[in-house]
Amino acid sequence: MSTTISEQVTAMRAGRPPQAADQPMNPFETEQHALAAKGAPDGVIATGSTLSDAELLDPHGISTSLYGALGEDRTVVVFYRGAWCPFCNIALRTYQSELLPVLERQGVALVAISPQKPDGSLTMKEKDELSFAVLSDPGNQVAAEVGILTTPSPDALAAQLSHGLDLRQVNADSTATLPMPTTLIVDRDHTVRWVDVHPDYTTRSEPEEILAALDSLR
Repeated sequence: MSTTISEQVTAMRAGRPPQAADQPMNPFETEQHALAAKGAPDGVIATGSTLSDAELLDPHGISTSLYGALGEDRTVVVFYRGAWCPFCNIALRTYQSELLPVLERQGVALVAISPQKPDGSLTMKEKDELSFAVLSDPGNQVAAEVGILTTPSPDALAAQLSHGLDLRQVNADSTATLPMPTTLIVDRDHTVRWVDVHPDYTTRSEPEEILAALDSLR
């Protein structure tokens, strides 16, 4: 049986050094708990809405469009944070191995979108050997329309910098704004048919959940 994204995240965490009971949560864990408690933001795109076209960049920096990236039938659109995010790497690798083969048999396209510069998309595509479209959304245009934008807390940003990650250098628009991990199912006429938002970025839409949603729309 295939290992789920959740199981892989649990295994990754188990490999980390244990934290003392009297030690406060690190800034990342504090942020994860706060995001999970707050839940999905107001204004998330509703099913039945039409997703607008937008200019995106492919991994080589060549301009393309959202509509051009979408398939001729339905498309699964995945928003992720960036190549630097270990949870994103786990998710996209799992989509490549467990989700994409089924989607291809069904004639459904898969597109992954992040706010990072094209070289980050190229890193992600090459490192995880992804054969589906991996695109940059400069300025988070598409993610803003979907209503899933968030900015890391000051403590989390400081912790990222201490680990050598500066989102303002990584993101194409020089900001630290990120999309919440989200999956959409979009019809050929660009109508949004399914939305799954994950405010806690350590969790993701599982392949089985996406496939079940596709089946329910048939």
